Amino acid sequence: MAATHTRPAHTAKREWATGMTVFGAVMLFLVGLLDIFRGVMGIAEDDVFVTTPNYVFAYDLTGWGWIHLIIGAVAVIVSLGLFQAATWARVLGVGIAALVIITNFLSLPQYPVWSVVMIAISGFIIWALCTVRRDSLAR
Repeated sequence: MAATHTRPAHTAKREWATGMTVFGAVMLFLVGLLDIFRGVMGIAEDDVFVTTPNYVFAYDLTGWGWIHLIIGAVAVIVSLGLFQAATWARVLGVGIAALVIITNFLSLPQYPVWSVVMIAISGFIIWALCTVRRDSLAR
């Protein structure tokens, strides 16, 4: 007697969910890399950034560079977990993207256009990771 192996049908919903997770993973990876570069810029040459003397939040730009570097490194690691469709990575991905939004909001006066771009990209990451249901990714 020959056994027949049936594969689960690929539905459009599953492929859409997988695509959204991959989109979130790629974007989080890019945001992480860009945040690492921004952190290195802040640590090595903090005179690259514009300083605003009357800004409400006063902080050392070198210290702020370390914060960006750490958040960027964690974002890259979490994005690798997203490629495996791990639930922990989705939760941490949303948290890291939220931290990227907060850190870029606080550094708006130093790099305004870039901060707004990073905030927008991080918003798309949160959207991509929150719209996918776990059962849609079931293998």
